[in-house]
Formats: sequence, C-alpha cells, structure tokens
Amino acid sequence: MEELYPYIDIESKWHERWQAMKLARAEHKPGKPKYYCLVMFPYPSGSNLHMGHVRNYTIGDVIVRYKKMQGYNVLSPMGWDAFGLPAENAAIKNNIHPNTYTRTNISVMRSQLQALDILYDWDRELATCDEEYYRWTQWLFLQFFKQGLAYKKKSPVNWCETCKTVLANEQVTDGSCWRCKEPVAKKDLEQWYLKITDYAERLLQDLHKLPQWPERVKTMQENWIGRSEGVEFALRIDGTDKALAVFTTRIDTVFGVTYVSIAPEHPLLAELLAGRPEEQAVRAFREKVRLQSEVERSATDKPKEGLDTGLRVINPVNGEKVPLYAADYVLMEYGTGAIMAVPAHDQRDFEFAKRHALPVRVVIQPAGQVLDPETMAAAYIGDGQQVSSSRFDGMSNREAVQRIADWMEKEGMGRKVVNYRLRDWLISRQRYWGCPIPVVYCPACGLVPVLEQDLPVRLPLDLPYQAAGMLAAAKDFMETACPQCGRPARRETDTMDTFIDSSWYYLRYASPREEKHAFHPEAVRYWMPVDQYIGGIEHAILHLLYSRFFTKFLHDQGLLHFDEPFTALFTQGMVLKDGQVMSKSKGNTVTADYMVEHYGIDTTRGFILFAAPPERELEWADQGVEGIFRFLRRVWVFYQRWLPHTASAAGVMPDNLSTQDRSIRRKLHQTIKRVTADLNNDFKFNTAIAALMELLNEVNAVPEPAAGAASPHPAVMNEVCSVFAKLCAPFFPHLAEELWESLGGRDTIFEEAWPLYDPAMAAEETITVVIQVNGKVRSRLETAAGTPARDLEKAALEDNRVRELAAGREPKKVVVIPDKLVNVVFGQ
Repeated sequence: MEELYPYIDIESKWHERWQAMKLARAEHKPGKPKYYCLVMFPYPSGSNLHMGHVRNYTIGDVIVRYKKMQGYNVLSPMGWDAFGLPAENAAIKNNIHPNTYTRTNISVMRSQLQALDILYDWDRELATCDEEYYRWTQWLFLQFFKQGLAYKKKSPVNWCETCKTVLANEQVTDGSCWRCKEPVAKKDLEQWYLKITDYAERLLQDLHKLPQWPERVKTMQENWIGRSEGVEFALRIDGTDKALAVFTTRIDTVFGVTYVSIAPEHPLLAELLAGRPEEQAVRAFREKVRLQSEVERSATDKPKEGLDTGLRVINPVNGEKVPLYAADYVLMEYGTGAIMAVPAHDQRDFEFAKRHALPVRVVIQPAGQVLDPETMAAAYIGDGQQVSSSRFDGMSNREAVQRIADWMEKEGMGRKVVNYRLRDWLISRQRYWGCPIPVVYCPACGLVPVLEQDLPVRLPLDLPYQAAGMLAAAKDFMETACPQCGRPARRETDTMDTFIDSSWYYLRYASPREEKHAFHPEAVRYWMPVDQYIGGIEHAILHLLYSRFFTKFLHDQGLLHFDEPFTALFTQGMVLKDGQVMSKSKGNTVTADYMVEHYGIDTTRGFILFAAPPERELEWADQGVEGIFRFLRRVWVFYQRWLPHTASAAGVMPDNLSTQDRSIRRKLHQTIKRVTADLNNDFKFNTAIAALMELLNEVNAVPEPAAGAASPHPAVMNEVCSVFAKLCAPFFPHLAEELWESLGGRDTIFEEAWPLYDPAMAAEETITVVIQVNGKVRSRLETAAGTPARDLEKAALEDNRVRELAAGREPKKVVVIPDKLVNVVFGQ
C-alpha cells in the first residue's frame, strides 16, 4: 500500500518539521484575534489511547488547524487531571505509589498524543498534582473561605465503602458510586462544603447566555438546579412549643392534608420522641432507613414504608390535627425534611395513605366529574375547581395557588419562597492522593486558615503506598504551628474532591508558569473565555456546573472580566465496536498505536471524522478505514499525475476559459463553499470530507492535456491542486503539507490563508426548472440560473407539452418560483 502512497515517510517528515518549528506554540499577540480551543483534559489512567480518545482529540485538532488558516492566534493546550481516586486505587492495586503511577502514566500518554501530531502547545502543559498548580487550588479555596462560601459541618453524607471516601450528590448514580459502581450508604461525618447554592439562581438564569451550548446539556443543568416556587409554612406540634416547617409547590391542596411525613433522621423528631413509647420503634426504623441509598428511598416503584410517631401536628389553614409519620421517602437533604401529605392529589402520598389506612380528602374536582375518595384508584393531579377549601371553594385551582399563598402571607401563616434542588457541594475526601485542604486546628484558636504566603501545603510524597488515605498517620505532615498564635496545631487530613482541580484549569493555561497569581490578569483578559470547549456529555452536570460556579465567583471578586467560562460547547458521541462502547474493560478497543502503524495518522483521522457526524455514536468498521486509505491514495496519485502540468501555471486566470474549465472551477468553488460551511456549522466533518471526495471524482475524470491542447488550462488545474490541498489540511494535515510543498509552498500550509469562494463562480450556469400543469409535473426546462420570472412564464407557456394540454385555453394563473418551478393553472 505504501508504494503508491508513502504515508510513513510523509508523516514522519512532517512530525519532525512541526516539532522543530513549534507550530502549536501560542504567544500573546494583543493585536491579533485569538481563538481558544480546549479539549477536556484526561485522567492519566495509563491505558493505551483507543479510538474513543482519538475521536475527541481529532475533533479539536481539526478546529485548531482550520482556525489557524483563518488567521486566528490559536491556543490549544493539554494537561492532566492527575489527582483523585482512580489513580490512588490503581496504585494500591498495583503495589506502587500514586505519584509514581501517575507520573509514569502521564509520560506514556504524552508520548501517544505527540505521536498523533495533535497540535497542542506542550510548553503550557500542566498537571493538577504539581505543587505549582495545587498551590493555587489551595489559594482559591482560601478565597471561598474568606467570603464565607467554604464551610465545615457535620451531616449525613454519601459514603462509598469500597473507595473509603465521601461522594458529592452528583457523584452518586442510581444509588451507586460513579467510580467503582458499588452501593453507596449514609454516614455522619464532619465535611467541607462550598456554598454553590448561593449561585443557584445565576447558574440557572445565565444559561440563556450560552446559545452555542447543546440544549440537552442546558436542560440537564436546569433540571439539576431544580428551581421551584412555592410556600413555606409551619405546622405546630400539638402539646409542645415546637413547629415543623414544610414547603410545597401545591398550596392549592393544603386543605386536603390528612397527615404529615417527616424524614426519620430529622433532628427535631429525636428530640420530640425522647422518653415517649414510640421512641425505640422510630429509632430502629431510622437505622433501617439509613442503610438505604437516596435512590432506593425515593424510587417510585418501591412500596413506601413509614411509622406513626404518635405525634400530631396542626394545619394552620383549618386548625385540624393530623398524624405525623416517619416515612422512608422523605429525605432530610431536600427541602425542610418534612412534607405535607395530600393523598387525593399526590400519587406517592396516595399509595402511602392506602398502605397505612389514612384518610383521603378531595379538594380539587375535575370539570364534569365528581371524585369519590372511597373509589379513587389513583391520585388526581390535574387542574379543576376548589372544593372543601373554605373561602376558596369554587375557584379554579390555578387561581387558588396565588390567592391562598397571598392569604397565608397576610395572616402570618407562611411565606412565598423559591427553593432549589441543588445542594451545597461536598468537597472533602478521606483519601491521600488529592490537594490538601489549607486549614489547621488549634486548641486555642479553633479552625484557622493557612496564610497565603505559606502555600502550598505540600502533600507528603514519602509515605509508603499502603498509607494512602491515612494522612493522619504522617506525623511530619500533621504537626504544625497555628498561623494565629504560633502554638502547636494539627493540619486538616481530608483532601479536596478532584473536581475542584478541574474547575479552574482552563484559566491556568493562559499563564501556566505564572508565580505571583493563579493566572496572569492580562493573559486571561486576552485568551478567555474559551471559544470552543469539547468533551463528553457525561460531564454535563458535574464539571461544567462547577466550572461555571468558579468563574462566577472569581468574576464577583473582580478577578475576571467574564462570568461564563465556555462560549461554545461540543459534546462528541461515543465510539462503539460490536455494539458496545469501546473500552479496555470490555476488551473491544482498537488502539491508536495499531491504527497509526497499519494505516497512518491521516487515514485514522479520516475514518474517525468521516464515519459519522461527530456528535453521534460511531460504529467501528474496518472496511471504512480501508475506504479512507484508498481515497488518500487516489489524492496522492492525482497530484503525481497533474503536478508536471501545473508547475509553471500559477498566475492570472485567463478570461476566455473553455466550458470544461468553467465547469471545473465551478465545482471547485462550490466545494470551498460547502467545506467552509460544514466547518463553521456544527462541525459537519463527514459531509465536508464527502465534498472533497466528490471534487476528486470530478477532476480525476479530466484527461491529461494533449500537446498544445487549450483545455484543461494549466492555471485551472493549478488552482484545483492549490485549493484542494488547503481544504484537506484540517482533516489530513500530513498529506496536505506534502502536497503544498510539492506545489512550491514554503514553510507550512497552516500559515496560508483559508481559501474563499467566488459566489459568481460557484453559481450554476444552467439549471432545470420543473413545469407543472395544474400541480402535476408535465415537462422540464433547461435555462440559465437567475432567469427572471416573466421569462420563465413565457418559456413555460411556449412549451410543446403545455400547449398540447392547454387545448386552446387561456391559463387562470401562472405561479413562478424562480430557479425552481412554473405551475400553469387551467380551469376545468
């Protein structure tokens, strides 16, 4: 194969050339427009890169090369999300220190990426486990702490026994750890949080600032933030001076409350039951429930369990006393930890009421129907008319929502509030391989932040791998002096969630060697925000939401001039093989090393880009790879055939071209238009490559000129060869460079301007216009593009088939759509 297309020699040659000229280096050039393209940085797992990885990086590289040719100063950096559980667990499993394991993997993956000739500015490389990086991660934590947005509290947390650490709510998927997939339980621990809830409304409202984000991602974030408007009110505990707060979005059903549910772990419940007969039973129920995950407790297909506490609460709107039940489906982490229960109008409450023989009271009747609580088979959750609702009877429930809320506020019974599903971000982890939290505990002063000038708090690297997760046993690390009083103190032994590290790395790339700031103000002002961010849909909530939060916080501190980090977001589809996502664990990977060795980098890129639209899943097919290789070989052969005829043809295009030459130029300029549009609009790389294939097919059919022949003109074929090489450059960079050099190009094709199409040249000279009679196609007309409507009408009426069908009749009307059709309408 290589005999006809020497891809090994070509790719090796340009690999060396690009490295020598530092083609990917990005420099601060204030007078030049910038373009910051960023692919999400990887965990250094150590696995060989497979086609799923290559697809992600290649998409970014196409954009980078295209933007360079458009004249932008392009920043395309790469680094490593190096802290966290994956590295530590793998290190323990392989009997090696996490630092050694991580550094080795970084070296391997760096070599693999560099072998693919992805244009990354390696001078800006960073790793989140480097001291010069996590020093500033700690500095950022202190800024949150100063503003009261970093705090510590004891609370039930998600605990993964396998990973021996706490997980944020967002890291629990269907009741299991997002990493090891093992079940997650609840555990009471003192933990560090970031108060992301203070930014809930802005994170929600500012989604409208992101028109170039996928709607799917924005919807996922909107649902996770979970804004809801409702009423919060208190129900007094009968016989006590205590009250229980509840929140509801369905205040129109408040007169239908027949019981109240409370989370078994609610602190008020333990206080109220102390010494009562129900105390032991409720305590046992609470311990049983604590072993269940949130997903299990809130699952809609699971029977709802509960226990009568023996307590009664008083509904403020009607003074009615109703029982208080400890229920497994009520979660302390959401809302107030208690809910008003309206069985007639909430399915979950209905099922619980039926299970525990509790009353059902209808307060909303649907139009034209009368609901009977005794015969209802399910809750009615639709709209209707208020009944059994005191002064609000007869009112539509939609109107009653506002009227009841106003009334309760006026009477001091409750208040209108906005609630969010979003909870504060739990950031502390009970593991070793992470960024140390920069606080100390002093017997005299309490919790004290480390002084900024004393950063970083260094993670000790001399601990044996068995000590991972046991920083408390490291005496030299633990023992320190209080920053306030100087007395002996101890350090915090928890480390930060790895998502903290990745929530600001895009800022550090702007000035990765900056020593006085987390990021240099002028560098960030020039490069940020990121123009194009690329990564998987799996990061739609966690990483992207956290990064937006960090950016808004830093904007509020006056450190950034923008409050959204990523202008455009692209989420690529997965690569499948045999119907399953390509992964090492499934044993179905096709490695980058194998593909490059057997087919070359450009063929590998070409298949990845051509086989499917980049946002969709791609099914791997070996025959598709062969097809791309044949296409590149045909390109190579075409140039070898035509270069002798075009070597001295560059210059002014003659005015009087033959029909063949005009046809060739038309197809060329149409291809420029198509490829440019495809690159600009949602990265339609597959259709762009298809356009290149069509152009090659057309020009390949042109015979070589005989001696003295006027067509094809050498200047036309020179234009074809020159432009075709440029259009290929983002997709097949090595081949394009070689073709450009063979045409006499100097240095690199990526310093050449992207070709522009001539609209007049791209327009068709003749088109086919459909002629209809009474809406049915009867004939066709070959005419010049842009023929005026009156001329099209005249030509249609003179058409032989139309005259035959007219049979001497005059048309009632003639409808003309220029360049498309003429419809001649005759009466019956």
